[in-house]
Amino acid sequence: MLLKKQTVWLLTMLSLVVVLSVYYVTSEPDGREMTTNGENATETEAKMSDKDMKIITEATGDEAYETVRMGLMDKRSKEKTELTSQVAAPDLTVDEKNKLYDKMKEIDTIGVKERTIESYIKTLGYSDSLVRIEDDQVYVTVKAKEHSKADAVDIIRLVRDEMGTAYIPTVDFDTK
Repeated sequence: MLLKKQTVWLLTMLSLVVVLSVYYVTSEPDGREMTTNGENATETEAKMSDKDMKIITEATGDEAYETVRMGLMDKRSKEKTELTSQVAAPDLTVDEKNKLYDKMKEIDTIGVKERTIESYIKTLGYSDSLVRIEDDQVYVTVKAKEHSKADAVDIIRLVRDEMGTAYIPTVDFDTK
């Protein structure tokens, strides 16, 4: 008898969660955004100065770089999905599955290292950078108005410190 009461209680709670979720998803937005502390978005935009808008624009980075980053993320996500489906195959040995897991971890590690190097480059005073790691190459594109050979050497040294000597860095300056 106790088991049936627990089952009924569990099903009641689950149905309540489902009903509330459907209500939340289908409800109309109230016209206010959480980031504006309840004010309408147009009121907040009117209060922003040109200096504030410039800071926000600079913080978002270059759209072309973001597009490439998103493409890399999509590509790696597809690779991980394929590896996950391969791991699910019942005819693989434990060693083969471990190798596939290692490849998935490597994909994640590469993404983290790319973002880390990009932030290090930004700390050097550049407005934006794009780092792509493919095979044994590290392609670095830096958005800079002015650059020198010493700047390139600093970036190569930074990449070597992060990645080691197994990877060959290539630095390109985008002066647009």
